[in-house]
Amino acid sequence: MRILGLIGGMSWESTALYYRHLNEIARDRLGGLHSAKVLLWSFDFAEIAECQSQGDWDGATALMIDAARRLQAGGAEALVICTNTMHKMAEELERASGLPVLHIADATAQAIRRTACARPLLLATRFTMEQAFYRERLRQRHGIDCVIPDEADRALVHRIIYEELCRGVVSPDSKAAYLDVIDRLRRSEGVDGVILGCTEITMLIGAGDVDFPVFDTTRLHAESAMAFAIDGAAAPSRN
Repeated sequence: MRILGLIGGMSWESTALYYRHLNEIARDRLGGLHSAKVLLWSFDFAEIAECQSQGDWDGATALMIDAARRLQAGGAEALVICTNTMHKMAEELERASGLPVLHIADATAQAIRRTACARPLLLATRFTMEQAFYRERLRQRHGIDCVIPDEADRALVHRIIYEELCRGVVSPDSKAAYLDVIDRLRRSEGVDGVILGCTEITMLIGAGDVDFPVFDTTRLHAESAMAFAIDGAAAPSRN
């Protein structure tokens, strides 16, 4: 089994989900007492969140590169960035560490392509929804065009992530607010699926809450990572 290098703590709430998923998949796939071989670098998320809020992406990239190099030195054979937003610097991490990044958008795209979903709604941090790094990867590499909410709804989705979910708060009112966004975009924009494009959103809503496909990026990423670790599946192209 290959060793996965996890870059987590952004937030630790979803990193804990990753750890559980990876080990459950290893147990289910291999049986007995098998579990995942992982190294984990877990950030103090306050440092990363400050860089994000200040628009200091160079500073955030430097921190991420340092983490990637530490994992490479420890024996990791691939990197798993346990957050959608920080895939913004995935290419820089690959170049600096020499390790492949198992990209969360690719894992998500593969799941979307297995369904009839043609207009998925992307719910995520405002960075992931508004910047090009995630949506353009889906479009250019996989031919998937996402719908994003309007400015007011993007602010709502982002606030709930940072002020609640990253702090372990799961509110019925916030769940209702997310489902309202999904329902309105379904009626107005014809969305026919939803990407949970922040790894904490799976704490709030899931497949049982709507009657069309829900793409849980946390679980999908973990499944893709374990396919690499167990099956020796090829890492995605870096170009």
